[in-house]
Amino acid sequence: MTEAAIRGKAGMKSVREMPVLQDGPPPGGFPPVRYTRRIPSKGPGAVAVFLASFGIISYGMYQVGQGNRYRSQLKREKFAARSAIVPLLQAEEDERFVKAWKAYLDEEAEIMKNVPGWEVGKNVYNSGKWMPPATGELRPEVW
Repeated sequence: MTEAAIRGKAGMKSVREMPVLQDGPPPGGFPPVRYTRRIPSKGPGAVAVFLASFGIISYGMYQVGQGNRYRSQLKREKFAARSAIVPLLQAEEDERFVKAWKAYLDEEAEIMKNVPGWEVGKNVYNSGKWMPPATGELRPEVW
């Protein structure tokens, strides 16, 4: 297709005879060019995020306090239960100690039967006070 057919003028001999058509702005001008970033504001605002965070943290701290209270009650119950059975455990230990002490005295009497003037069970340190063994064992080297 020729320029003459395009421009609608028949008999044009040169391109220089073509009428000048220059593009221009649309009526009212071009819209302004956006050169700034426009980030869409999606999601909750700062106040809503702050309040939600405050609420969640407050609830968590409440739960921690409730857990501490529950664990404290369990500790008190455990201590009370142990305190209640202390006399029974002490009685059992006293019974075990008496049996072991009697066996120890019998063994001492058997070992020292040929020593004149030996008194079985007498304290050689003469302190005058009876003290139970601190370890619970009468003679560790013998047992």
